[in-house]
Amino acid sequence: MEFTKDILAIDAEKVAGQITDFIRDQVKNYFRRKGIVIGLSGGIDSAVSAALSVRALGSERVHSLLLPERESNPVSREYGLLCAKSLGVACEEVDITKILESHGVYAKRDEIVKKYFPGLASGYKFRIALPQDLLERDRLNVYHLEVLAADGSVLTARLAHDDFLGILATSNIKQRTRMIRLFYEAERRQYAVCGTTNLSEALQGFIVKYGDGGVDMEPIENLYKNQVYQLARYLGVPKEIIERTPSPDTYSYVASDQDVYFCLPYDTVDLILYAMEHGVPKEKVAKVLGLGMEQLERAWRDMAHKHEATEHFRTMPPSPAIGS
Repeated sequence: MEFTKDILAIDAEKVAGQITDFIRDQVKNYFRRKGIVIGLSGGIDSAVSAALSVRALGSERVHSLLLPERESNPVSREYGLLCAKSLGVACEEVDITKILESHGVYAKRDEIVKKYFPGLASGYKFRIALPQDLLERDRLNVYHLEVLAADGSVLTARLAHDDFLGILATSNIKQRTRMIRLFYEAERRQYAVCGTTNLSEALQGFIVKYGDGGVDMEPIENLYKNQVYQLARYLGVPKEIIERTPSPDTYSYVASDQDVYFCLPYDTVDLILYAMEHGVPKEKVAKVLGLGMEQLERAWRDMAHKHEATEHFRTMPPSPAIGS
């Protein structure tokens, strides 16, 4: 098949049917459960996964949760409720702020932020982000701390690696706490937990191990982000959700998936990932994407490194071979 910008086009009706059959079979015959529990983030992946679950099982057997915390974007709650209402599914809201406080999430994070900006007044927002010039120069993926101060000024500082790890570790507790709640709701109902990870995220390791990656099934994990959007339009996902910029919604200062991880738009990420998976010559990829070979090589190396470094996210934990 010729490699073009349309290579990821799917028959949305056919794919939706295949996935609904998969969900129905998994719930009934593999997990032997009565329904699905799913977390709604207000984003497109959870909206599509929820819509497919409803098609597979009916709205009465899909229970959705909103799991905000004090740094969540209010839009996430608004769009999560919109999704639940459009699908006619039960929606429960559980604020996890107190649980996160008990783990010291905010205090540990604040300690790191104020290490860089000692005189910072309360009321600030923050995020971590990577430089967005991946195509333009050879560089290391070194994160920067970006703070929106209460007076509207923006402060930036290059993060030391240990401080980056500290912020990442506290942030990942948010995802793992949400998963604990999802499994609690699922187990008391005899339901299965539905994941929302797409193929682009899975291949690049943009997941939290035993957080959003710790689920019973992943119905859209074989779909690139571009294909998730195609399904969303077919399934009638609310326009507001389709048009929302993808975000992990982990930090108080709004950041996109591109800001914090990919450094490229999903349309470019998806096509390069497809080319890597299917052995498409780099010269052809560069031509289709309108990139110079040096630009493509930078993106290719970055994505290959992320795939290799996160391989353990996609496999079972290692165990030793035991001889007889």
